[in-house]
Amino acid sequence: MTTEHLVAQIHKKQSFLCVGLDVDLAKIPAHLLKEEDPIFAFNKAIIDATHEFCVAYKPNTAFYEAYGIKGWKALEKTIGYLNDKYPDIFTIADAKRGDIGNTSTMYAKAFLEDLGFDSVTVAPYMGKDSVEPFLAFKDKHTILLALTSNEGAFDFQTKQIDGKPLYEQVLETSKTYENAQNLMYVVGATKASFLTEIRQIVPDSFLLVPGVGAQGGSLSEVCSYGMTAEVGLLVNSSRGIIYASKDEDFAQAAKQQAKELQKQMQLELEKKF
Repeated sequence: MTTEHLVAQIHKKQSFLCVGLDVDLAKIPAHLLKEEDPIFAFNKAIIDATHEFCVAYKPNTAFYEAYGIKGWKALEKTIGYLNDKYPDIFTIADAKRGDIGNTSTMYAKAFLEDLGFDSVTVAPYMGKDSVEPFLAFKDKHTILLALTSNEGAFDFQTKQIDGKPLYEQVLETSKTYENAQNLMYVVGATKASFLTEIRQIVPDSFLLVPGVGAQGGSLSEVCSYGMTAEVGLLVNSSRGIIYASKDEDFAQAAKQQAKELQKQMQLELEKKF
């Protein structure tokens, strides 16, 4: 999916919502555990209930890898279902991979080619030759971890090196990578005040923003500091939507939560456009 197509979908749906599909079998409704594939059954119901209010889905691969081959098959079925039934939805493999040379190429092939995701999250710690293999895949996006929403982000990401925080150096250096036009960046909603500086470095890039809702991030602050003329934001909500109910009405409850966020996003878009 091209960036232009993603922007068109945002304006069509009046939403820049990304729904995180982080499936924990201990948290899904008990009646689904009787299904042959409870993870896929849960995902399918959530997707069917929320797709009209969001423009992206983001399975965190750890929640699938934890269940071995059954989890991986559920991930494969989930992305296959999305690509077949909702091809206008942007898909993100939240895998946070990053290694050098052929290893990164194989990671990229697994998610972008074999599974058919539109994008994959990548850790930049190992530098250029760990990121460029992902960028080599045509019409795919690499979402680089820049400034994350967790407490430990301050351990390294904001440390001053030669007068600049490390995350700023990551952003600046990544712009020199081959096919850098296909980069997006993760910036946590709990770090919204940093967005002014981030936008000075990457004024037009899309930002994937987790942390709104359950982690305390403010949607209005994210939009105030981070929205661009092409919107430039994908705001993720996982637990607040998919676990809105643990009963048989879970899909309807998820739909309501997604709808409420979409309405908030529509108001933010109306302010800008």
